[in-house]
Amino acid sequence: MLGGVPIGGGAPVSIQTMTNTHLDDLEGTLAQIDRVRRLGCDIIRVAVPTAASLENFGEVCRRSPLPVVADIHFDHMLALGALERGAAGVRVNPGNMRNLDYVREVARAAAKKGRVVRIGVNGGSLDPDVEKEYGWTPEGLVASALKYVELFEAEGCHALKVSLKSSSVLTTVAACRLFAEKSDVPLHLGVTEAGVPSRGIIKSAVGIGSLLLDGIGETIRVSLTCEPEAEVRAARGILESCGLLEDGPEIVSCPTCGRTKINLVPMAEAVEREVERLRSEGRVIQLKKVAVMGCEVNGPGEARDADVGIAGGKGQGILFKHGEKIKTLPEADLLEALLQEIRNASV
Repeated sequence: MLGGVPIGGGAPVSIQTMTNTHLDDLEGTLAQIDRVRRLGCDIIRVAVPTAASLENFGEVCRRSPLPVVADIHFDHMLALGALERGAAGVRVNPGNMRNLDYVREVARAAAKKGRVVRIGVNGGSLDPDVEKEYGWTPEGLVASALKYVELFEAEGCHALKVSLKSSSVLTTVAACRLFAEKSDVPLHLGVTEAGVPSRGIIKSAVGIGSLLLDGIGETIRVSLTCEPEAEVRAARGILESCGLLEDGPEIVSCPTCGRTKINLVPMAEAVEREVERLRSEGRVIQLKKVAVMGCEVNGPGEARDADVGIAGGKGQGILFKHGEKIKTLPEADLLEALLQEIRNASV
């Protein structure tokens, strides 16, 4: 249990992101946490770069609506301070805490408080002995992780997660598959330094999605060079595409072609925004699929399994349900009719 969030043991895959505010902006940090919560984030990670940031970090832990994980590098005292101030968990990279006695001290403190530790192994900071033997390979990542799992468990710290991350999708996937063969410690999935959304979402979807479809992974973060809200949206999309998240409708829309006679793209975008708005308000949309189609080929024929949808024609279109036409409407009225159907299905 990470705060109130169950990890592993058949629990739903949880979504994590990381604040990109500075802890000296306490209210801004808390506001960002609340925004990602509304979008469906389950766990928030906060960088703790200095001892001076620990006071505000503690306040974040007290006021956050999500369990807070302290992101720690280099200095074990920061990990100990974060645990004292209420962190639900700490993420440490033992590869850049080279004194193993300090790492053991963190393990004992976490065990005593019943807190979770994520052992984060990255390609650029392997255990030196492991790197010498294996290099920056999947085998090296796994060997380093297993070494530290053994160390933490020897100190009585068993509430562990492991992440094995590289900016290479192939290395990340291979390492996670290999680790899953050797250990049942829960895995946190992600492709590190994935880049801007246009590239990073693709890399993350391929890497994280491949593993989830293999049944591997208990928590995920889509690491993007952008605001954390976009990370949460992308993570939700990956889980939905893998059939692991069913708390609202799947929105399908056609790719458009020369048969499209209506301005479909802004309609599809408006439907996405409205569904996100309703979700952020805590509303449950009692629909499984919503279709936004550009012509009679894709809808209602190919989209007959949609609970509700629209399909365009020349200057007009139809509203349909389960493949049956409900009514014909002018193009200007199509979007609002569909949005109202979605609202009516929301409780």
